[in-house]
Amino acid sequence: MEKLHSCKDAIVRLSFFSSLNEEQIELLSSISTLYNYSKEYVVFYEKETNDSILFLLNGLVKVYKIDKHNNEIFLHYIYPNSMISEISNLNKSSLSSFSNVMLLEDSQILSIDYKKFKEFFIEKGYLCFELTNEIILKSQQLQSLINREFIFNSVAKVATMLYNDLNIFNDLKRAEISLMLHIQPETLSRVLNRLKRDNIIDSKGGKIIVLDKEALMSVYEE
Repeated sequence: MEKLHSCKDAIVRLSFFSSLNEEQIELLSSISTLYNYSKEYVVFYEKETNDSILFLLNGLVKVYKIDKHNNEIFLHYIYPNSMISEISNLNKSSLSSFSNVMLLEDSQILSIDYKKFKEFFIEKGYLCFELTNEIILKSQQLQSLINREFIFNSVAKVATMLYNDLNIFNDLKRAEISLMLHIQPETLSRVLNRLKRDNIIDSKGGKIIVLDKEALMSVYEE
């Protein structure tokens, strides 16, 4: 996706702001800034306070935490046309991060002054529905994390990633995937072979191809 050159273009591109009229878009543009960052840039760290609400326009974001043994715990990815920021308390004029956020690709981010955003839009009843949907989405991501870490077996973990993040699965090395899903590399190989035998997936040129998305979904929804 091409880089955008103005805040107004970025706002129009984001589905979150599709309900705004021209005057509101101009107002929002006046409190916004566009930033271009390089791969591996850390947007913010866990528990860091931020005065801006951020949206991903181009690129890819990884959200993760670090445990007490300094191990990385992968949470989820954020894709373009999505909010990056985490909103847990609407009464505050700043945002606090629950996790670490790092760019996996060169990325473009729209940054909006959060205090003014609340004053000009949220407190006047604009974009409340969209904001509620974002909060629900974050809750669903937390539910998915709980399933992956505490409920799913190794087959369900692999199937979930293949269903939701196939491109990323194919871009990563198998050892990286195993570490991310907290399974052994041998286990990952066995799961992939099982899914191939069941004609759910195949491989071509070292890349996984999904042959039956419904069957793949049924693996982790059983």
